[in-house]
Amino acid sequence: MKKRVGLSWSGGKDSCMALDKLTKQGVEVACLITTIPIELGRTFGHGEKMELIKLQAKALNIPVEFISCTFEDYTSSFTEALKNFKHQYQLAGIAFGDLYLEGHREWGEQLANETSLEPIYPLWGKKEDALLLLNTFVKSGYKATVIRVREDVLDKTWLGRQLDSAFIQDITKKDCCPMGESGEYHTFVSDGPLFQARIELEQPEIIKFETTQKYEFQKIKLIPKE
Repeated sequence: MKKRVGLSWSGGKDSCMALDKLTKQGVEVACLITTIPIELGRTFGHGEKMELIKLQAKALNIPVEFISCTFEDYTSSFTEALKNFKHQYQLAGIAFGDLYLEGHREWGEQLANETSLEPIYPLWGKKEDALLLLNTFVKSGYKATVIRVREDVLDKTWLGRQLDSAFIQDITKKDCCPMGESGEYHTFVSDGPLFQARIELEQPEIIKFETTQKYEFQKIKLIPKE
């Protein structure tokens, strides 16, 4: 019997790479787990619409579970929900797409410890490995679009860009992590080898926040693959 795990899911390239790697290792991702601020109804990670995450889950044929919480009770809400998911999906572990930030890993390991689950970090490595990881993603066959940028690092012209060879060339000229590990940019994955349908994103509008800018797609649809 395959090891069954839950995967912390933002909808971006990191969590998608984690899913891909776990699947290739013979691990069954039994559910995707996404946190939602109670007052906003959007993802904590990228500020994405719940509808888009649901479409990803449908395209991947993996159930998604949303955890409604506030910034103040984020950890306790995640812990209690994870205890329920552990029994519901018969989970042995909880996986994360973090790359090298120690604080993030410490939080996830503590969460796993409190729920008696194995903490799994399939992408974990060194900061200097980030460019290699980006190259791996670009060659993987997944399609990711930049949907949010931190204004102190990248301007709005980066919004809507695809992660491809040209993106690699340009991001390496910037003073930031090539994978955007500190929130320099966020992505949304709309297609790839594990997707049974692709997500079509159309009619983007730019929304400006205090320190970031985001692409908001007004037209979204799921296109089955033949």
